[in-house]
Amino acid sequence: MVDVDSLSRKAKRASRELAHSTTEEKNAVLQNIAKKLRENKQEILEANQQDINLAKESGLSEAIIDRLSLQGDRLERIVEDLETVIHLDDPIGQVIDTKTLDNQLEVSKVRTPLGVIGVIYESRPNVTIDIAGLAIKSGNAAVIRGGKETMNSNRALVNVVKQALEDCHFPADCFMFIDDPRRECVHELLQCYESVDMIIPRGGANLHQYCREHSKIPVITGGIGICHIFVDESADLERAIEVIHNAKTQRPSVCNALDTLLVHRTIGETFIPQIVENLGKDGVTFKGDNAAVVISKDGAIQPAGEGDWDTEWLSLVLGIKVVDGFDEAVEHIANHSSGHSDCILTESQDNAENFLKLVDSAAVYVNASTRFTDGSQLGLGAEIAISTQKLHARGPMALAELSTYKWIIRGKYQVR
Repeated sequence: MVDVDSLSRKAKRASRELAHSTTEEKNAVLQNIAKKLRENKQEILEANQQDINLAKESGLSEAIIDRLSLQGDRLERIVEDLETVIHLDDPIGQVIDTKTLDNQLEVSKVRTPLGVIGVIYESRPNVTIDIAGLAIKSGNAAVIRGGKETMNSNRALVNVVKQALEDCHFPADCFMFIDDPRRECVHELLQCYESVDMIIPRGGANLHQYCREHSKIPVITGGIGICHIFVDESADLERAIEVIHNAKTQRPSVCNALDTLLVHRTIGETFIPQIVENLGKDGVTFKGDNAAVVISKDGAIQPAGEGDWDTEWLSLVLGIKVVDGFDEAVEHIANHSSGHSDCILTESQDNAENFLKLVDSAAVYVNASTRFTDGSQLGLGAEIAISTQKLHARGPMALAELSTYKWIIRGKYQVR
């Protein structure tokens, strides 16, 4: 059994050493991780295939198996994201604000690492490398606990990271893996308030709720996406279909995939059958309100049940609701969105600007797929999580979001 408290304290000690590292030293570690990921590709993919086989034998859903997979070109894309992080500006040491007071005190706010970040996540071994890259570059140590379904993949990936750290004479304890599938390990990590500075859970609603209720450490939650697209009466319908198709089908098992389509009543009779025909060819099934069901006529849209508007589908299921106008669409989003990513498709500048003002989600879109809510896609290299909270970070959490600041005051023996 792993002693989570001891492991976290080691990470805390390592974080102090890591905080003194230069940008060049940190980048050298990341470059070495990227190199070793490519060199150990076969070993990593074999370990990942073991996890996939076990997941299938255990009857896990296709959505979980898809998130679990590193096969195909996914591992190479992870390496490319890591290499992007290398070329990003290092936030640590950046001066956020500076001024000289009337008493000649020079006052600045300077970015510093958070310290030790605890990340609890399910299904996604790619997160392991995202955490390593972003934590090391931002000068933070990390304690990670992946799901039991990813154990083989994570062991292979962590070994690569540890080797790269040691090669570069960095403290290997700055990246700690809880190699223990016991559920008790999650609770133990949540109690390590003396050594861990922030907890980020990445998984389902139950995990988030458990962390909020049991953690003695500040928790940032996110990654649950009940995402909407509202098509207003002015939208370019031909181009709207392309955006909706991408948002729903490009990778339906992820948090920024589309869950609910809101359609203005004046275009419903024309547009909804087009959507059903277009997305139905790719296996999408539909649940709708009474108006959408009536419009479909042929039974292609099944009546939405209780709770369907509050469901993150993570599959090829799409909810369709007919709304009377802009205000009803915004009200529906306010009542059912998880605050992740919501979009309007419109040719009305007024509707676009009002939507941006009134919809209070981490990412709000005009005329673009919700699939862009991603650290890599938004130029951040990767993300450690997508926060749907408001303190202290919101949306994709990358380098800057893994920093805090301290006040630097330089004086000439002033007294108050």
